[in-house]
Amino acid sequence: MVRNPIPAPVAGPSRADRIIPSVTRGYARYVLGVMVAINFLNYMDRYVGAAASPLIQKEFGLNDTEVGLLGSAFLLVYAVAALPFGYWADRGIRKVVIGVGVTIWSLATLFTGFARNFTQLFLSRGVLGIGEAGYYPAGTSMLSDYFPKEQRGRVMSIWSVGSALGIAIGFAGGGYVADKYGWRNAFFFAAVPGIVCALLAFGMREPLRGSAEKRGPAVAKTYDASIRKFIDLMRIPTLRATILSQTLLYFVLASNAFWLPILLNRRFGMSVSQAGLLAGVVLVFGGLIGTLGGGWVADRLGRTSPAAYIQVGIVGFLIGAVFIVIALFAPLSAGPIPIFVPAFLIGVIAIYLYQGPFTAISQAVVAPSLRASAVTVLLFVSHVFGDSHSTFDVGFLSDRIGSLQVALAITSPTLLILAAAIAATGLRTARGDVEAMEEEWARRPAQEPVTAGA
Repeated sequence: MVRNPIPAPVAGPSRADRIIPSVTRGYARYVLGVMVAINFLNYMDRYVGAAASPLIQKEFGLNDTEVGLLGSAFLLVYAVAALPFGYWADRGIRKVVIGVGVTIWSLATLFTGFARNFTQLFLSRGVLGIGEAGYYPAGTSMLSDYFPKEQRGRVMSIWSVGSALGIAIGFAGGGYVADKYGWRNAFFFAAVPGIVCALLAFGMREPLRGSAEKRGPAVAKTYDASIRKFIDLMRIPTLRATILSQTLLYFVLASNAFWLPILLNRRFGMSVSQAGLLAGVVLVFGGLIGTLGGGWVADRLGRTSPAAYIQVGIVGFLIGAVFIVIALFAPLSAGPIPIFVPAFLIGVIAIYLYQGPFTAISQAVVAPSLRASAVTVLLFVSHVFGDSHSTFDVGFLSDRIGSLQVALAITSPTLLILAAAIAATGLRTARGDVEAMEEEWARRPAQEPVTAGA
């Protein structure tokens, strides 16, 4: 039998006690496939709301500030709910955490389609945040125990492909269904596949924590997670740099993605389905190229320097800052030469370069017993201080200055440049933080090994 692609232990205090569940290379890839599918639904359910927002705004007579609040309801609840779910993921069975989260967000998406007023819309989008907060910390931690450090840039990028596809289908499919069959049906369409994925999640095997490390124990459970540990994680310089950098980045990503269909409708007179289709096609191609390319480049460069995982993201932020400005002010074309779409595409590719590399380096500097907690800290900080208020802020600014286009131009490039500068503070500490984690985990005494859930 071909084993899971986890390197054989070469040293450490607990080799004789290591028990690793029987997992084939093919099964590890199967788990990755399920996780990609769940991540796809994760983002599709979010952006169906953005695609349908022009019709929702019209039906309920909402201004830009109120539409922005719908996005903020999801993001703020998502950030706060990540704390208990992340704590649970580092102490419990991660596949159960994932399955529960998928079930909750699928039901929330379903009930959004039944909303009859702004309050009901607001509450249903908030509950969506509770469900989606359960998935990402547990999923990141679990995949890190299926694949070794040297493969994680590519693995996390492949996983992140689900988000690019989800955003694209959420925009294009959600916009089409909303335009042709009503915005409520768009939410019904998005909710059903989630139940299937929840069942698949409950059926996955749970890997031992630390299985993919070259040294140190592999354990079924730890009790390291705590509020104090959440705070202490911010003392790791490399992790802190990536979290604060992504806090600014998330503002840009959320505000631009949320307001894009309305912007295309206003600037170019596109219908809901046309705006959703254009946004979806560009996002899927740009997101795929940027996400997969970023992980591949980072894994190659990262063989000699862990700082390469951060460098890839920095380059993407700076290029993205330039092309997002071009896209915001460019016409659709100059004669026969298209302008807006190529600029939009290059900007998307550049910004998405960070996704796999930042996730990989963040997991590499944190012990396996606290990896879900590290993602929880990222979600809490970046969403509370970054994107939870971004859609509201841009909507409020748009109402005050009378231009959504200018509101996005003021915020997006400025924050991308600042994100690159903050990320750069982790370049000098990346290697030392990775080595410190590996040494600390290798010295950890073995706990009583228990075979993880089948």
